[in-house]
Amino acid sequence: MCLRFFITIFGCISLFASSGQYQFQGKHLIASYSGCDIDALSDVNTLRAKMMQAVQECGATVLDSSYYIFEPDAITMVILLSESHASIHTYPEHGTCFIDLFTCGDKCSNEIFDQVLRAYLKPTNVDSKLLLRQETATDL
Repeated sequence: MCLRFFITIFGCISLFASSGQYQFQGKHLIASYSGCDIDALSDVNTLRAKMMQAVQECGATVLDSSYYIFEPDAITMVILLSESHASIHTYPEHGTCFIDLFTCGDKCSNEIFDQVLRAYLKPTNVDSKLLLRQETATDL
C-alpha cells in the first residue's frame, strides 16, 4: 500500500511536470457533517456509489478504492485518486461523518465533490475548511 501511495503521489507530480504545467500545489477539503441521514451513513453500497460519483463529477480519476465496516454499521472508505485521495469515516450512531478530499493541481472541484455528498447524506450542519497546500508549509 505504501508503494502504491508513493507511485500515486510521484505520478501526480510527474503528470504536471511532463505536461509542462508543473504545479506543486493542491487543495485539501476537510469537512464534518452532522445531522445526516442515518440510513445513508450505514448503506455501504450506495455510499460507495455516491463517493465514486462525487470524485468522478469533481474531475478526479479513480485508481482504486477500499472500505471497512466497523460492526455494526460504521464505515471507513478511501478512494485512491490519480490526483491523491478521498475518504469518509461514518458514525451512524451520532448521525455524523468526516469527509476528506485532497487533490494536487487545480483541475478538480472540491465544491462539486461536497455538493454530491451533501445531497446524499443530507446533513443539517456542515463545518468545512479548504486548505491550500503548496511547496512550503508553515510550522504548527
